[in-house]
Amino acid sequence: QVQLVESGGRLVQGGGSLRLSCAASGRTFSTHAMGWFRQAPGKEREFVAAIRWSGGRTYYAESVKGRFTMSGDNAKNTVYLQMNSLKPGDTAVYYCAANTRGLSYRYYSGDYYADKNNYDYWGQGTQVTVSS
Repeated sequence: QVQLVESGGRLVQGGGSLRLSCAASGRTFSTHAMGWFRQAPGKEREFVAAIRWSGGRTYYAESVKGRFTMSGDNAKNTVYLQMNSLKPGDTAVYYCAANTRGLSYRYYSGDYYADKNNYDYWGQGTQVTVSS
């Protein structure tokens, strides 16, 4: 089992910045990758960013490339999502997720990390609201 707790969400003005954190506990040694997803009212949960622990490669949705940066601190079992140049369209509940089924020696495409069905554990979410 892996437990995930997100924090850092709040109301922010358009153009502003915010940093989300996700702290993992439990069987974190089994985690292959971590992801951030978001869900706006009436919409499906969508991929935002992911990081593969082995090698540290990151993946981003086109809508956030150049504005969001995901990073991780393996020693603290924590991942971060730095969000800059925020837009009202970024308003959503942001969820952290853990993939424990991936293998460190195997190659996976970006599409694999963007698929929410490939994640085994989810946090409770943190609300980000961007005002215009």
